[in-house]
Amino acid sequence: MTIEDYLADPASRFATVAMTDTNGLLRGQMVSAGSLKGIAKNGMGMSPVTLALDPTDVVLTIPGVSDGTSDFHDDPLIIDPATARRLPWSKPGHDLLVLSNYSGGTSELCPRSILKRVLERVGDAGYAPRYGMELEYTLFDETPESARTKGYRNLKTATQHNSHDLVLYQVQQTEWYEAVAAMCEPLRIDLAKMHEEIGGGFLEACIAAGEGLEPADQLVILKNFLRSLAQRQGRCVTFMPRWTEAADSQSIHVHISLKDRDGRPIFHDPAQKNGVSQTFRHFIGGLQTYVGDMTLLFQPTVNSYRRFAPGTFAPPGLSWGYENRTTCFRIVGHDAGSLRVENRLPGADTNPYLTVAATVAAGIVGILEQIEPEPETIGNGYAQEPARDFARSMPEAIERLRGSDFAKDWLGARFVEAFASTRESQHNEFRRKIPDVELERFFDLG
Repeated sequence: MTIEDYLADPASRFATVAMTDTNGLLRGQMVSAGSLKGIAKNGMGMSPVTLALDPTDVVLTIPGVSDGTSDFHDDPLIIDPATARRLPWSKPGHDLLVLSNYSGGTSELCPRSILKRVLERVGDAGYAPRYGMELEYTLFDETPESARTKGYRNLKTATQHNSHDLVLYQVQQTEWYEAVAAMCEPLRIDLAKMHEEIGGGFLEACIAAGEGLEPADQLVILKNFLRSLAQRQGRCVTFMPRWTEAADSQSIHVHISLKDRDGRPIFHDPAQKNGVSQTFRHFIGGLQTYVGDMTLLFQPTVNSYRRFAPGTFAPPGLSWGYENRTTCFRIVGHDAGSLRVENRLPGADTNPYLTVAATVAAGIVGILEQIEPEPETIGNGYAQEPARDFARSMPEAIERLRGSDFAKDWLGARFVEAFASTRESQHNEFRRKIPDVELERFFDLG
């Protein structure tokens, strides 16, 4: 289905034009078929303040956009015709979905526009990344209302016990798995795999590897529509990295391989240990060198940092190893067609466009600068002191991003300051909160 086909059909009435905000949420409007004709040529207005919103529309601070100098004007969203797909539950004539991104000055702040620019720059350097993503989430037999009524405590998860890859629970939840697969077809999501994860109701869905913006587009759509599917069933999901102290951490793992401008895989060298080429080693070196300063992109909320509490299966530092899940950068595969690196740092609350942009940029600069990685981690990485580390708190992550010349070069100085400012606003807001656990511990006898 193309936009042209949709507009040519006399039965077409409305379409949804959407963009992705900083949190990875789709925001947009339903527009008439007649309006879509003009939007396809000239774009659709939306205020840049949209990029300053937290998930529940708390307005965070972006200098010049949402502070005292802002006039809250609209800037044009430019639709991407290649993203046209069908909404899974809408009637024919109302079921077109098309993605967009900001143009002009606001494109400097727009996550999808940033990834587009990074991929173009990588292409100019002679490389073509291929990537896929794994999304972890928890499914509850609760409505959003019942979860709120319970204070988000003692919630009923879709399954009871820890159940990694347990076929019993997969079969028990056949209707959910089949509904997810059916939903993905009209949305053109290339769903490669689904399975039970570590924890009650804890699930994973994997996007197949692809090139360009498409895999990131698909993961954004998947996250948003998993929420919709659950709510349509009277249930809910969460992508919080740590929604309870009893649960393991939730992530988005990014798998990346690389080709040269002639389409040849360049991570594999059969003469080297585990087939890891020198170019691949430099890519790993770039990840170790630059990812830590961009922790804020991979851990973008105050909850993100609870994922690294002792006892969770989160990365111990910026380590790497072959087929080693106790490292941050896990090398996977055994031949030219399968060898890749898995970035295990991003939380499930990260924005896929920013996650991919930061990961690809760091690795490519490692190649361009021929950066040697630290020694490979052999054995259990949790029992070893990592040579390099990411930011362990939100204030540290904000400071490191603001001070990163690399991030300013590849992601843009305006974006770096804007993103850091929004996260600083969020952190300051939560610093004023008094958690229930502190009252329970200290109110009477503290």
